Amino acid sequence: MKHKFDPTILRSYDIRGQFGKTLNTDDAFAIGAGFGDQIKKSSAGHIAVGRDGRLSSPVLAAALIDGLKRAGCHVYDIGIGPTPMLYFADRHLNCDGAIQVTGSHNPPDYNGFKIVRDHQSYFGEDIQNLGESCALGLSLAGAGTSEQVSVFDSYIDRLRKNIDFGGFSVVWDTGNGAAGPAVDALVTGISGTHKTLFTDIDGRFPNHHPNPVDPDTLKLLNEQVQSAGAECGIGFDGDGDRIGVIDKTGRQVSGDLLTAFLSLDILDRHKGAEILFDVKSSSTALDIVRQAGGKPLLWRTGHSHMKKRLKELGAPLAGEMSGHIFIADDFYGFDDALYVACRFLSRLTHMKQKGNESLTDFLDRLPPSFTTPECHIHCPDNEKFTVVERLSQQISAVMAAEQINLIDGVRLTTASGWCLIRASNTEPALVARAQGENETALDEMIEFLRKQLRAAGISWDGP
Repeated sequence: MKHKFDPTILRSYDIRGQFGKTLNTDDAFAIGAGFGDQIKKSSAGHIAVGRDGRLSSPVLAAALIDGLKRAGCHVYDIGIGPTPMLYFADRHLNCDGAIQVTGSHNPPDYNGFKIVRDHQSYFGEDIQNLGESCALGLSLAGAGTSEQVSVFDSYIDRLRKNIDFGGFSVVWDTGNGAAGPAVDALVTGISGTHKTLFTDIDGRFPNHHPNPVDPDTLKLLNEQVQSAGAECGIGFDGDGDRIGVIDKTGRQVSGDLLTAFLSLDILDRHKGAEILFDVKSSSTALDIVRQAGGKPLLWRTGHSHMKKRLKELGAPLAGEMSGHIFIADDFYGFDDALYVACRFLSRLTHMKQKGNESLTDFLDRLPPSFTTPECHIHCPDNEKFTVVERLSQQISAVMAAEQINLIDGVRLTTASGWCLIRASNTEPALVARAQGENETALDEMIEFLRKQLRAAGISWDGP
């Protein structure tokens, strides 16, 4: 069997495309056959498969399973649910690999695949090698098998383990994504008052797009928090691996600040531990960890990169601006937004027990923030990495080496702030962000970025 994929779907973190245009069931079959062929060379070939609630997910999952069986694998079909439930199934069933059919937070007509091998992310070169193997051809003579297995109850039990939920009033918004039934089950019978929104799975996403870090998608959640007089609101993306939080006043807690907030609990038990942040994270979040005795470290943006680095360092916690948060303290280290929500509420409970401080009090104590949003600047896919390399050379020529971080794009740090420019791994764009100690310092950072981009041939008017 030979198969060529549309090259645009083989991305850095996962495989993702527009169903019926760049992605179809033949691709799904080939992914199953190619991945299964690799797995069978070194193991028994036990693979867990799950899917989100998108309209195209059932047919893609069926074709994927067919491909895995043709490669001789045994498939545990866990059905519909959030991506972290698939990650849990991979561990719980002691699988050799696992694949979730999911379009994550993309528009309804997109879909894709998140892959795990040997309990670790399968990404980057792994995905490119899979594409090359399928193009060269596979010999498929296997007669694999499949069975339907439910891990739902075991997953919910694991989420609740060692969690003190307190007595808070909380509003949960799953946006008709795959996490809905799991959130309903999670909050049933726990302490506190819990209201859930849009927990019926609907791949058309009729109420709002499930992106919990987009302020527009949090409007309905905010309205319900205010109406209920709730302590906070918690939102999820379409496949349940990213979280968004607002306090009782409607203020959004960014992913880096949420990570820093969680670190205060973890650093009580892991003195001096390294806490990992992606390069888009604010100096405010890094300072919180530093002041608590931890060691904040920056790493490449992307859930696969972060999970791999977390394991390499043996760190207990990592987090991204995007809302992917990874807890290895008493958990598996993968990005499970439902579990993060549980740990978040447990942290709130401990704060209340110690001094009656709330999430709002925590946010009120933060220094004033002069920060841009995440700015996306159009740049073609075949040019963006070249442009970033040019920017790296330009900035390195005029700034001291100790001020520059080149882990993922270029992040420049000065005495009065920082700025970042990097290539997006998910769209034809550059990503820019900046922070200053005051408005003047922020303006200076933005102007510096604008000049450097102009010198590299990119026009940008600023945030």
